Amino acid sequence: MSTADAHSHLPCQTVVELLTDYLEGALDPATCARVEHHLSLCPPCVTYLDQLRTTMELVGRLPADTLPPDALEELDAAFRGFHPPPAGP
Repeated sequence: MSTADAHSHLPCQTVVELLTDYLEGALDPATCARVEHHLSLCPPCVTYLDQLRTTMELVGRLPADTLPPDALEELDAAFRGFHPPPAGP
């Protein structure tokens, strides 16, 4: 990574939007490095990352059958809006 890349500023909002992919190991190496650089300088984003880790850990323990079907449909619809499927060819 070049010096310019290492010092490219990612705003907090961008980092927050990338943190789920960061935790899942889905970021390309350059973006991952930029997120990590930001985290090394931004305690509030580290706090948010810790909260996200905890939430993912706790939610991952909930059996899916404890949610009513209408709640699952609402969640599915909400998350579909965050990451729409890629456009076709």
